[in-house]
Amino acid sequence: MAMALKKKPVTGMKDVMPAEMEIRDYLIGLIKDTYKTFGFQSMETPCVEHIENLCSKQGGDNEKLIFKILKRGEKLKIDEAKEENDLVDGGLRYDLTVPLARYYSNHANELPSPFKALQIGSVWRADRPQKGRFRQFVQCDIDILGEASNLAEIELILATTAMLGKLDFKNFTVCINDRNILKSMAAYSGFKEEDYDEVFIVLDKMDKIGPEGVEAELIEMGYTSESVKTYLSLFDEVASDVSGVRYLKEKLGDYLSDETADGLELIMSSVEAAKECDFKLQFTPTLVRGQSYYTGTIFEVTMDDFGGSVAGGGRYDKMIGKFTGQDTPACGFSIGFERIVMLLLENGYKVPGGRQKKAYLLEKKLPKEAMLKVLALAKADREAGRQVLIVNMKKNKKFQKEQLIEEGYTEIADCYADSVDKL
Repeated sequence: MAMALKKKPVTGMKDVMPAEMEIRDYLIGLIKDTYKTFGFQSMETPCVEHIENLCSKQGGDNEKLIFKILKRGEKLKIDEAKEENDLVDGGLRYDLTVPLARYYSNHANELPSPFKALQIGSVWRADRPQKGRFRQFVQCDIDILGEASNLAEIELILATTAMLGKLDFKNFTVCINDRNILKSMAAYSGFKEEDYDEVFIVLDKMDKIGPEGVEAELIEMGYTSESVKTYLSLFDEVASDVSGVRYLKEKLGDYLSDETADGLELIMSSVEAAKECDFKLQFTPTLVRGQSYYTGTIFEVTMDDFGGSVAGGGRYDKMIGKFTGQDTPACGFSIGFERIVMLLLENGYKVPGGRQKKAYLLEKKLPKEAMLKVLALAKADREAGRQVLIVNMKKNKKFQKEQLIEEGYTEIADCYADSVDKL
């Protein structure tokens, strides 16, 4: 007896039904159109990446979630393997940033500088599946490579918010911070450089556990209450607009470079002046963003109607240098494609300006001449820009028509041998 084949998709992956697919296709088209108006160019990388690149300490916790790929053919020597890596030479990419860095370092001579890249593609993480989190999902990134000035951040924020505005999202907030501000606040408070990452992990929980929770955790980890109190008092006193940046510039003195503070102020005032839709821009000194590869500005888009962020990114000026030996300025913004699709589905979003839909129902055993007449009518309809469905009439015609109307067919023509000429 042969083994029965499995109908359900692999754990943590999903089949996409036509109604959702319509939204996904529309969203990809809108994203590409919008980002192209800002001068971004579409590019693509393979979904399989060298295992060395995926395990280069750039991806933080994601490196624990790689779907690894066995060597093939004669290279796969299971008996001789001492450890897992003797069997593995590739893996599925867990994000689009590491492959982009490899792509750029491989093609920099053929690409414009700065290079404005747009990449949309599936990524894979061997995560614990849960509601709204899958092991395969689409990411959508824009990156500007080779632009050292803050023009990169300004353009990334303007392009991403313009795209969200076109989907009629209201009440969203762009939170912005800089890794160098995080570091200088920690240094000013007396933390040692080697402890920063540990301190930031706790700080990142501020919106969940509050200042008291952060204080308790840091003291429990053995930091002096003097440092912790100094540190937390800084966050109390900072306004969430440009004046907050100016306040820290003055307060932190030599710990914070003028370049960092002035740069952040320039980004904020430029975005406020040039934005194409309505949103809040907020200086958020507690914003951390997990990836260790960020070196400067970091940002995140949150929606008031939806807990959690729908987009995020920042500057990562050191990553490409790991491939080429020469640092290249780089800054990127990734939108949470799957989250946005989920929000649109939950809000009953209708794709705007679709084609008019028309259906022809053919009676059973329709003669050939009548059939050809219907095909000619359908051809003319398609040339006029309609979407046309030709189907055989079912016994329960009333129910069949109800279903078609639900699918958006506004015109339904019954085709009988004697009535086709009248259509």
